[in-house]
Amino acid sequence: MLPAPMTIPRLVSRCELIPVRGLHYNVRHWGPMDAPAVFFLHGWMDTSATFQFVVDALAREWHVIAPDWRGYGASEWLGRAYWFPDFYADLDALLAHYSPQRPALIVGHSMGASIAGSYAGVRPSRVARLVMMDFLGLAPSTADEAPERLGQWLQDLGGRPELRRYPDHAALARRLRQANARLSAERAEFLSRAVSRTLADGRVTMACDPWHRVPAPLRYHTEDVLACWRRIEAPVLNLIADHGYVVGRFGRESGELAHRLAGFADQRCVSIPDCGHNLQHDQPERVAAAIEDFLAT
Repeated sequence: MLPAPMTIPRLVSRCELIPVRGLHYNVRHWGPMDAPAVFFLHGWMDTSATFQFVVDALAREWHVIAPDWRGYGASEWLGRAYWFPDFYADLDALLAHYSPQRPALIVGHSMGASIAGSYAGVRPSRVARLVMMDFLGLAPSTADEAPERLGQWLQDLGGRPELRRYPDHAALARRLRQANARLSAERAEFLSRAVSRTLADGRVTMACDPWHRVPAPLRYHTEDVLACWRRIEAPVLNLIADHGYVVGRFGRESGELAHRLAGFADQRCVSIPDCGHNLQHDQPERVAAAIEDFLAT
């Protein structure tokens, strides 16, 4: 008889609901409350539990504070279209709640890095150090795209977006591994339960409001984002996934990549090998080491 698969011990998190700008916000905590605080901000169509493997790999004791953004996880869902600037105001309120007297250490992945990066330029005194995980902005857009984006948004408002549903957690775990070949079976099984919802009929879906899938009506303005980055006073660490979105969008040696990196007054880059965009799943030990080395400097 084959031995049973070994279960990897996980650092247990605890959650609380707090009011944030009229919504119930779920905030996940790992580690002692009196340890140095660091905020972990998840990306699009994800939840706070996505950082579990990185938290498990941290060598020092930290108080990790990881909210589910509005419309994600156990935070309140709107059931209608979302407005991206609300995320900046939500982050401002979260920092006022948990770190009112001192600038914060922030780690953001993808959309979480987008929110934190612009916020750090607008409120430079509120951020002590910033880690941006595989995000250096979206691809440039053109004015010609504006009418189509607005028209699509108006059309989407008349519909009812839905997420794919799976018969059980095992099916979702298999789908996660199809999307990311580097994801181990054990981690896929954990994520299939930690970042999902079980519906009344027993089927399983990702714990994200389907309205997040509706594209914004306004196009992305790269120079607006760079203007925010130029105002950041905190040191910035860019963690670049070897096979992630940054490399895929801009290449390794492109002028556009250099242009965006030049927007930070004090930044350093660390390339994380053998991983895709979800580097927190693929290489959590390397990610944790790079974060701690930067935050402890």
